[in-house]
Amino acid sequence: MVTMREVAERAGVTKQTVSNVVTGRVAVRPATEARVRAAIAELGYVPNLVARSLATGSTRTVGLFVPTVSAPFYADVVEEVEDALEERGHHLLLCTTRRDGERARRHLAGLTSRSVDALLIAGDQGLTGHLPLLADARFPVVLCAWEAPVPPGFPVVTIDYAYGGGLAGRHLRELGHERAVILASPAHSVRVEGFRRAFREDSPVHLAPAPAFRAGLDTALAALRAHPGATALFATHDVLAAAATEAARALGRSVPHDLSVVAHDDTPEGLLSRSTLTSVVLPKREMSRQAVDLALATPPGAVPPAPRLLLPRLVPGASTAPPGG
Repeated sequence: MVTMREVAERAGVTKQTVSNVVTGRVAVRPATEARVRAAIAELGYVPNLVARSLATGSTRTVGLFVPTVSAPFYADVVEEVEDALEERGHHLLLCTTRRDGERARRHLAGLTSRSVDALLIAGDQGLTGHLPLLADARFPVVLCAWEAPVPPGFPVVTIDYAYGGGLAGRHLRELGHERAVILASPAHSVRVEGFRRAFREDSPVHLAPAPAFRAGLDTALAALRAHPGATALFATHDVLAAAATEAARALGRSVPHDLSVVAHDDTPEGLLSRSTLTSVVLPKREMSRQAVDLALATPPGAVPPAPRLLLPRLVPGASTAPPGG
């Protein structure tokens, strides 16, 4: 196993200079750094991460909590966070809560005793009540993709979900629709509120037990039967929009001639393609990168800045049209 001393001898520098190049703690002249890096590459030197962590006080590891990696939204967040960390010389420690509050509590409690440089928490399902476990954490904690009320004391980079719902409502109103039904997941109340403010406050809401096709299909069938005069439907998740389209077809209604459908989330691998589905597109990759930047730049215990709200945009597709097509 190649040692730091061997690298120093090959580059003609001191062992401390090699350490400075590897850790980046002290600036080294470009010509000297180039010699050291050439020696590292030639000898195949791999830093001892444990020793490096003890010497620098940094693990170069950042934790990330997500509800699941099976949902394309969170899969994209994980990939973007990992890419952003890798570009900065950090590693990712991933935890999934499976939308289980008790599992989330166990993970959070265990993480406080582990060595990470920072923690990102994406998604608020089942987590808000457990955040006090991080009160004494020795690392910064940043929240992202946070739709519930923002708890005090934490930096936040999230999406303006109410604005996204408003985009859907204004789009349908501008097309001339007057009656719409809302198909929502229980966790998406902010999107619903934004839609109703932009469209009509009395728009009926039907809650699907989960953002899943089967649950969405059953709920959409009930909603369309209960409101036969509705000419439009707003779904707070793409999979619910796909379910609503199938429900309309089952009831003999075509999209968009008889029913316009707007979705929220822009799932690339959704059951309806982007070119087909009118959807509110979320800036999840921009959010992920800003969250990483904030986590690595925020000292533990620092007063958090004002929450950052990133704006989604609506991309029209073939699923919406004026009433009657």
